Amino acid sequence: MCGIVGYIGRKAAVPVLLEGLKRLEYRGYDSSGIAILTSADGELVVRKSPGKIATLEKLIAENQLPESTLGICHTRWATHGAPTSPNAHPHFDCSRKIVVVHNGIIENYESLKKDLEKKGHKFVSETDTEVVAHLVEEFYKGNLLQAVQKAIQKLAGAFALGVVAKDSPGEIVAARVGSPLIVGVGEKENFIASDVPAILDSTRKIIYLNDGEMVRLTKDQVEVFTFKGKKVFPKIHNVTFSIDAVQKQGFPHFMLKEIHEQPHVLEQMCQKRIKNGQVILDGLNLSMTQLKNVKRIFIVACGTAYHAGIVGKYIIEKLVGIAVNVEAASEFRYGSPVIDRKTLIIAISQSGETADTLAAVKEARSKGAKVVAICNVVGSSLTRESDGILY
Repeated sequence: MCGIVGYIGRKAAVPVLLEGLKRLEYRGYDSSGIAILTSADGELVVRKSPGKIATLEKLIAENQLPESTLGICHTRWATHGAPTSPNAHPHFDCSRKIVVVHNGIIENYESLKKDLEKKGHKFVSETDTEVVAHLVEEFYKGNLLQAVQKAIQKLAGAFALGVVAKDSPGEIVAARVGSPLIVGVGEKENFIASDVPAILDSTRKIIYLNDGEMVRLTKDQVEVFTFKGKKVFPKIHNVTFSIDAVQKQGFPHFMLKEIHEQPHVLEQMCQKRIKNGQVILDGLNLSMTQLKNVKRIFIVACGTAYHAGIVGKYIIEKLVGIAVNVEAASEFRYGSPVIDRKTLIIAISQSGETADTLAAVKEARSKGAKVVAICNVVGSSLTRESDGILY
């Protein structure tokens, strides 16, 4: 999963952006990059590299970035094109006046790229993302919000976008469909990010953008719109959880940290959830009547979470006597699962942002099933799509 962070405000942008990227390392990545709009002359400057964020920091130390209070940055998992510097985000348009970061997949990028090349656009990467920068360039007539709005009408697939333009120096425009994106509301500063932990040091006031929404940020204002231009007045959530869960706390990587955490976490869970011989599942949000009406259970997940689901199947069938199917979330939509209002979906995702698991959940809910998420990230997309949550 790619990671996006954007900042506009009064502080030096580069430290804020790099710290935000580090907070998103648990999502995994193979390259990283940063774009800033310089305070002195209003130029867009980019540094990017394959490898760890430490490699990007070294590159910046060797080739210092000018002062700036506005920027966007990105960590990438290679999808279209190898993990190389040209393929790392951010991506420019032809004029190098527009720069874009992107999480997701642009499914129709090949046809868009061919059309743009016929119009004279030159591409320098193998990515699907670069077409977005050129599309925005094609539509830009001095209004960045309108240019992005017109560009995204051409896109098919899933995306979260952050866009900055040299000729619109006081704003960041962002949009999302299918890929997570949140807005952080601060004092004389505002943020975008793929996930809440990236910006918790700076603000706990969060707007969760819905699919089909876009946002224009200045240092003093946050404006949210639908893709058709209708203004939205979103709820601002006050986040209270700790950021300890998304810090490596001395371990070289998150997998090792989580392996060592297991005994302590299990002990904590038992102490919290078993009291006076009763099991307490805060957040389940299903009544006893609803639970007794469940006739079939699907566990949907990917990767390691899928294997945890297989263990769960045997436990549930032994203790409850209800048939449990464990499905790879990536295949779930493409079969014909028998789902109705008496079906319970248990969706497992460490990050709460696994795209295939989210798609499976939406498919199941459209058929009337109840969904319980087992997840590790408060406020993630999966938790917002589910009826109940077990963190």
